[in-house]
Amino acid sequence: SLDFCQPEGGWRMDFQNFGEFLAGDRIQSSPYRLNMKVDMYCEQLGIGNLGREQQEGIHPNKMVEAIQKNYHHNWIVDNLPAATKYSTIRTSYIGGFPVGFIHDYTKKAYIYNHVNIEIQYHNVENEPDRARIVRFTVQPFSIKHDFATNAGGNGPFKVADIQNRIQSCNHKNRSKEHTRYEMVHANDRGPQPAHGGVLFTYDVIWTENVDLHWSSRWYIYLTMDNAIPAEIHWFSIWNSLFMVILLSAMIATILVRNLRRDFKYYKRLVTDEEKAESIIIEFSWKLVHADVFRAPNFSPLLLAVCCGTGAQLLCTAFWTILLSAIGFVNPARRGSLLMALIVLYALSGSVAGYV
Repeated sequence: SLDFCQPEGGWRMDFQNFGEFLAGDRIQSSPYRLNMKVDMYCEQLGIGNLGREQQEGIHPNKMVEAIQKNYHHNWIVDNLPAATKYSTIRTSYIGGFPVGFIHDYTKKAYIYNHVNIEIQYHNVENEPDRARIVRFTVQPFSIKHDFATNAGGNGPFKVADIQNRIQSCNHKNRSKEHTRYEMVHANDRGPQPAHGGVLFTYDVIWTENVDLHWSSRWYIYLTMDNAIPAEIHWFSIWNSLFMVILLSAMIATILVRNLRRDFKYYKRLVTDEEKAESIIIEFSWKLVHADVFRAPNFSPLLLAVCCGTGAQLLCTAFWTILLSAIGFVNPARRGSLLMALIVLYALSGSVAGYV
């Protein structure tokens, strides 16, 4: 429902499996044009009308609402989702990228109307003419383009004449450069507000990565490029193990102490008075030793259902983890995890019935 540029012929829906349908994933075509190993510089995508200007006391337009609710773009190239690259103290990656941002001082909404699409590829061994995409990252920018609509068009995809061109958008320059942070903020250029007519542009950057193979291309998405250091994971593991061992030792100490006291009591010699009156006081675990396999008075069926369902869930979790470790269930097959859970849960119903 947001006013983004549409491809020729309108949106086309991609085929989705049952797992994607249940998860609510919808994959549509986009108007972005990518050619293998062909760099593009400030290509024009189209012009969108985002609606009225953001003002106090007036209901904002849909794009401003989407930015305020932290909506994100989720793109896919060659079945590989886009990761956003943020350069702070270290380079980290997150899934997708936001539609826009809220300025810290003005509290106004600004839209990301330019993206650097960075694609890394790895050449297929023994086949120099073929290559596989191994990484897909997006770097968003907000650039306020002053433009005039170009009805005639000087090219097949040129829709406007940019009057305040940045260096990457000036195609007359012989030395072509991709959009950088310094270009966007040069000459006190401001970001693009999320209202009125907006020109959408993009760069495409192809880079060969000889170290990253196709089989390892999902590593950056699963680890977010080590955004959380491995030392923290090991610390959490050792901390959990220490707590389990400590609590188990405490429980074992209490149980052993009580059992020793009980055994000492029952092994003592019985007095003649106790024999005559048949008085043997039972306490501790002796009071409940016969209740372990006794059906509860309140809803025995509820206990059976809980035990059966617990066994079913445990069996489902075990087989799901096993199939994920083997590789039958992986993120490359969208919706496969949800489908596997449903199928395994249904098949584990026999386990619940037996228990």
